[in-house]
Amino acid sequence: MRGDLPADAVVLTADEATDLADRLYQVRCAAEDVATALAEKAAPADLAALVQEMLASTREAERLR
Repeated sequence: MRGDLPADAVVLTADEATDLADRLYQVRCAAEDVATALAEKAAPADLAALVQEMLASTREAERLR
């Protein structure tokens, strides 16, 4: 029984919601690391490594388990 939920609603358990929030936090931290490195004029190789880490975090965050 779906109650008043729309037909296209996605329902997450509390654990799934917590896991998603954790993964989004990791993405934000990775983005902040990139922003800090840019502000500190980091070397291109260092920036590239941080961007790769951010991409990995976003790929993980976009998956619903």
